[in-house]
Amino acid sequence: MKKLLAQFIALTALIISASAFAATPVKNAEGVVEIHLDQHGGHFTARDTLASLKPGKYQFIITNKAGKLVGFQLQNFTTHEPLDMFPLEPGQTRRTDVVEVTGEGVRFRCPINPTPWYDIDTIQGA
Repeated sequence: MKKLLAQFIALTALIISASAFAATPVKNAEGVVEIHLDQHGGHFTARDTLASLKPGKYQFIITNKAGKLVGFQLQNFTTHEPLDMFPLEPGQTRRTDVVEVTGEGVRFRCPINPTPWYDIDTIQGA
């Protein structure tokens, strides 16, 4: 029993440490940072960490994993200026336009399926 408990604790620690070191998104060949998001029923998940992002050009790549029609809405965090918005069919992946993200940050949500705003308001200077 103690051996099983020790294995469980070790596995849990490994999983937690792996998620703590999620990669930061990197720039593609055109110098645009790609943010990959999966949209599920009522929430988003990100492939990479969204912490410590810098001002620059970004493109959000969203995959609908909700099994129903959803949408994606992207705004400037401070001014709420619309940056992009579109629907996604089940299983569809779409890219936003390339947007210039400043220190004002951005926020996103699904305007069709009730989800909270996801705020990225911690954009730090280059």
